[in-house]
Amino acid sequence: MVKVGVVGTGHFGKEHARVYSSIDRANLIAVCDTDEKTGRARAEALNAPFEADFRQLIGKVDAVSVAVPTISHHKIACELIDAGISVLVEKPMAQSLAEADEMIALARRRGVTLQVGHLERFNPAVIAANKVVTRPVFFQVDRLSLFTPRSLDIDVVMDLMIHDLDIVLSLVRCDAGEIRAAGVPVITSKIDIANARIEFTNGCVANLTASRVSGERVRKLRFFQPNEYVSIDYSAQDAAMVSIERAATVPLPKFHSRLLPVRREEPLRLELLSFLAAVEGAPVEVSGTDGRKALELALAVTAEIDSHLKKTLLPL
Repeated sequence: MVKVGVVGTGHFGKEHARVYSSIDRANLIAVCDTDEKTGRARAEALNAPFEADFRQLIGKVDAVSVAVPTISHHKIACELIDAGISVLVEKPMAQSLAEADEMIALARRRGVTLQVGHLERFNPAVIAANKVVTRPVFFQVDRLSLFTPRSLDIDVVMDLMIHDLDIVLSLVRCDAGEIRAAGVPVITSKIDIANARIEFTNGCVANLTASRVSGERVRKLRFFQPNEYVSIDYSAQDAAMVSIERAATVPLPKFHSRLLPVRREEPLRLELLSFLAAVEGAPVEVSGTDGRKALELALAVTAEIDSHLKKTLLPL
């Protein structure tokens, strides 16, 4: 069994702890949080020990999920990695590319696993779509959520859009070129709704919208590739494909629609099983390098939004 700990018992951390406690190959050694009242209550609910200081995990665990505010990702992850502990750090992996680079380099030197928590990679609908992707040429992505008082230390690009930026990058397998983006703060002092149009170096275009101040919840990604259209509903864990059959003797093409085979499972459970396997020597499915690429693109989108706001005289 892999001895694991969880640092942070907020929205995501408590779920990490819950899932670890249900996995036979994981031994949840302790959960940690500076908020002793909340952390201890969540530890007791899982019959797990509680620690107020994450450093108490050193020497006791093989791996840790870091699910604290982004501002603390780099500091906590680096201390754990330097102690020889494998780390799964929630997205965004860091505040800056310099922090991300240090985390990646340190994990390489210490010979431990660094995985980034891009949860949608493990969504069964995304897994199904990955099996049929060929050469995407256009993406339309919408991620809309109701407002909740969490993750307000980061803007909507880092909070929500980064999920889809990572998925698009994994499907396009190409670097971003031109980026155009706009967004505005609505409830918070940071960007709450944003749109980005990204043209990749191979000509593929992605149009993404993310909002945390919407009146409905929508999480869909659609992409077109030669003679095919693929639709993903993240929430329903559904994936569908429409194929076009053309014939020289027939004036109109034929359309063939089908649902892609999806084996429904909790994405977080699949993510943590993947992390445990990586700790034991399997390839890392979402590496520090993957997390850095998503962070780099998210930062570029945010910079473009800031530039657009300055032009429209709406400073943050």
